[in-house]
This record gives sequence, structure tokens and C-alpha cells, in this order.
Amino acid sequence: MDLIPRHRSNDAAKAAAIDEEALFKRPITVERPTSVKLPFVFSSPHSGRLYPDSFVTASNLDPVTLRRSEDSFVEEIFGGVVALGAPLIHARFPRAYLDANREPYELDPAMFADPLPPHVNTRSLRVAGGLGTIARVVADSTEIYREPLAYAEAERRIRHLYMPFHETLRGLLEETHRAFGWAVLIDCHSMPSVGGPTDDDRGADRPDIVLGDRYGTACAGEITEEAEHILKRLGYRTTRNNPYAGGFNTEHYGRPNRGLHALQIEINRALYMDEARLERGPGLKRMQADMSAFAAELGKLDWTGLPGRARGAAF
Repeated sequence: MDLIPRHRSNDAAKAAAIDEEALFKRPITVERPTSVKLPFVFSSPHSGRLYPDSFVTASNLDPVTLRRSEDSFVEEIFGGVVALGAPLIHARFPRAYLDANREPYELDPAMFADPLPPHVNTRSLRVAGGLGTIARVVADSTEIYREPLAYAEAERRIRHLYMPFHETLRGLLEETHRAFGWAVLIDCHSMPSVGGPTDDDRGADRPDIVLGDRYGTACAGEITEEAEHILKRLGYRTTRNNPYAGGFNTEHYGRPNRGLHALQIEINRALYMDEARLERGPGLKRMQADMSAFAAELGKLDWTGLPGRARGAAF
């Protein structure tokens, strides 16, 4: 993994090809502040854009179509939090290759040439939609692979990419919890500006930002409420838990009774990028400034009375 003490990642602006073994050696980037000042950990599990050559070769799809599942440039949007005193972790691998916002073994048996082990979850709604830990489709429901995969291939990706991501994320949350007596995971994502053909809000224009706290189970209501107030003051149209209530990471790490909270934030891509060409737009700089302001203002609030604060270990 990369450990970057203050400066931004040097990843190229566009998606890049990479040797699979090189990606396995450096699957994530962690940007650490020189001094931790905020009880937040920011995570971007879906903004990676380093595509293994072998993956592109095995795919039905051209490189641009493969990128439709990316949360493009989200790690850049939240990059300013490092200077404010919070760590930022982001995947270098793309979501279409492995999704770190899933259970470790959510797999579709129809994708594989051999039987799956009993511990694999083959029945989740995410698997049914083709978006398990190893996705069957990209965001527009287009099939990724020409041929079935060997299960050993899924196991390799999970062990070399998924496991390091979550081991590192858990470590950052534990460090933050020890330092402050509580911690908040801000799980950072972006969303298409219009609901897709398989979404509940199909064809509908989406709000600017959706906050997901698993309907109040993953994050103290005071945190979600203040986050929404700040975003509205910054001029954004917000909703909670619709159409996104938070994925695996929000549900898994959100333990408010232990002082560990998780809040997912989904940003409308039309605000900062060209969705068709997958390029940065003129709104990116404003979004970067606003998300830094959001983190700074949230960090200045008095949370001494927060339920679950300083009650033993987070995990």
C-alpha cells in the first residue's frame, strides 16, 4: 500500500493499465495528516482507476464502458481533509475488478466455471443485481466477462485487494477511536445524476447529495442531522437514505453504541464531471472546497455528549 503523509496522490487523471502483480503489491493509497485533529476517517472504495491488462483482455467491454462503475475523482474531492487532520484511504483498483464495499465473499455462481465454497454468499440482493464482490456487470447492467471465471481468480483478488483494504481501514478507525474515544467513517461515493434502468428511481433526476446511515442504525442521528444542515448551508439539495442508505461498509463499521459511526455520502456526478466522457468538469474545484468546508465545520462541533463515546474498544 501507499502511505502518503500529506501530499496528493500522483495517479494519472485518466484510467491506466497496470500489471496485475503490481496492483496486488500496492492496492490502496493511505494519505495521512501530519497531525490527527479530527475524529473522522474518510474512505473512497470505488474511485480506483488502475485496470489490470489481463482484466481488460478478459472483458467484453471497451475501457470506457468498464469505467462506468467508477466513482470518478472522489478521492480528489475529499483530498483536502488530509490537511485538516483526517486520514483518507482510497482504492487503486477499480470497482469493476473488485468491490470493497461488499461482504468479502458475495459472489454469483453463474459467473464461475467451478462450484463455490459453502461460505460464499450467493443469495444477496447485490449478487442478484450482478454487483457482488466480483461484479458480473458494470453500472449500466452490461455483462463484463466473455467466459466464466475460475473461483481461484476471485480468491486471489479478495486476498490481495479486499483484505488489505479492510485491514487498513479497520486500523485507521481503531487509531482514531483510541485518540478521541469515538470515530466516524465517512464513506465517500458518487452517483449518476439520473436513476438507472434497474434502480428504484429509474429515470428520475437525483438530488445533489444523498446521506446514508442505514436508517439511523449506523450513525448517531445528531451526526447525520448536522451533516445535512452543513451541506444545505453550502447550497446542496440533500436527501437521506434514498436511493442509497449505505452499503456494506456503512452497515459493517457503524456501531454507534461503541462510539463508532458510519455515514455514507453520495455526490451527484453532474455537479463536478462530464458523465459521458468521464472527465473532470468546472464544478470540481467548488466541490473540493465545499467538501473540505463540510469536514472542517463538522469537526468544530461539540460532540462531548454523543451516545457511546469512550466506551471501550470499537471492535
